[in-house]
Amino acid sequence: MGPLEGLRVLDLSSILMGPYATQILGDYGAEVIKVEAPSGDLVRQIQPSRNPGMGAIFLNTNRSKDSIVLDLKTAEGNRALLRMAAECDVLLTNVRPRKMAALGLSWETLHQANPRLIYAALVGFDQRGPYAGRPAYDDLIQGGACIPYSFTRAGNAPAYVPAAIADRIVGMSAVNAILAAVVERDRSGQGQKVEVPMFETMVSMILGDHLGGLTYDPPLDNGGYRRHLSPDRKPYATRDGYVCALIYNDGHWERFFRAIGRPEMPAADPRYATFAARLAHIDEVYAELGEILKTRTTAEWLALFDEADVPAMPMHSYESVMSDPHLEAIGFFSRTEHPTEGPIRQMAVPAGFSRTPAVPEKAAPAMGAQGGEVLSRLGFGVDEIEGLAQSGALHLPRED
Repeated sequence: MGPLEGLRVLDLSSILMGPYATQILGDYGAEVIKVEAPSGDLVRQIQPSRNPGMGAIFLNTNRSKDSIVLDLKTAEGNRALLRMAAECDVLLTNVRPRKMAALGLSWETLHQANPRLIYAALVGFDQRGPYAGRPAYDDLIQGGACIPYSFTRAGNAPAYVPAAIADRIVGMSAVNAILAAVVERDRSGQGQKVEVPMFETMVSMILGDHLGGLTYDPPLDNGGYRRHLSPDRKPYATRDGYVCALIYNDGHWERFFRAIGRPEMPAADPRYATFAARLAHIDEVYAELGEILKTRTTAEWLALFDEADVPAMPMHSYESVMSDPHLEAIGFFSRTEHPTEGPIRQMAVPAGFSRTPAVPEKAAPAMGAQGGEVLSRLGFGVDEIEGLAQSGALHLPRED
C-alpha cells in the first residue's frame, strides 16, 4: 500500500509523457484509471510484442493502472467522463487544450464538475506564447532545448539523445507539480489547474548546466559548461572494451596517479594541480587520461578504481545491466506473470519508502479490461454500464 493510497487519478493521456507520469503515481499507490479512445494508445503498437496492442514500451509505461475505453466524441461518453471526474482527485491530460475544449473537457468545465479536482495539463509549450497551439514531440523538444546543439559544441554531429528523455523528464516534473497541488488542495480545499510545458521544462534543465557566461549581463561568454562539452568526455576505451570513470576532485586524482605508479603527479604538472586548472585544460586532461586507460583491461581498471576509491562504472548494454551485481542484490529486475502476456521482466520502483513501500501490484492492462469494474467502482449501476456499452460510448472487452 504505497504512500499515495486513496488518491484517485483519471488519466486522459497517451504516448509516453503523460502515461509515464501516471505510472509513477500508480506505482506510489494511487488508483489510476487510464481512459483510452477506441483506437487505443498508439504506444500499444510499438514492437516488439507477443500479442497485438501489448508492446514492450506500453508494458513498461502503463503498469499500476486500470483501462477503460470511452468514446469521448459521443454525448454519452462525454457525460460519463464528467461524472467520473467528479469522483477523482486528479485529471491528467496531454491532449492539446484546444482539443480538450472542443470535447467539452476544458479546465473550466471540469472545475465546475469537481471544484476539488487537480487538472494537470501536460502541454508542448506555455499556453501564453505564440507556440501554444503547436504539436510537440520528444525529438522536437530536444532540438529546441539545445540538446543537438550541445553535441556540436562537443565536436560531434548534432544528435538526439537516443531515449525519450524529454517525455520522461517532463513526466517526472508533472508528478512533482501534481503532488504540490494536492498538498495545497488539502490545505485550501480548492482544486486548481496545473500546466507543465515540455519546452520550458527542458530549456530550464539544459541551461541549468549550460547558460554559463550568458547568465551575466553583458555576457561573459557564449554559454556552455566546458567539462560537459569536452570531446573526450565519453566512456574510455580500454584494452578490451570501455569503462566509465570520473576522476573529479583532488583526492581522486592523487589516488589515481598513486595507483598507476606515478605518485609525483599531479603536483608535477600544473594542469592537474587544482580543480580550476584541470577545468581550464579539460580537453587535454581527458585526452591524456584516455590514452592511459587503453593500457589495461576493463576488469583491471574497475578493480584499480575500486581499490583507489575513484568513481567508476562498467559501460553496460541493455542485456548486461540486467545481471549487474548491485541490481541483482536489490532485486531490481523481477520475473512476473502478466495476465495476457505470460512471463515478463519488471523493474522495481526506484524510490524507497520505509513505512509505505511502493510495490506495483497491477500489470499494464489490456485495452478496456477493467471498464465495467471502473464504472461500478465510481457509482455507475449495471443498467447504466450496459446502456453506455449499447450506445457505443463504452467499449468492453469481448468475452471468449
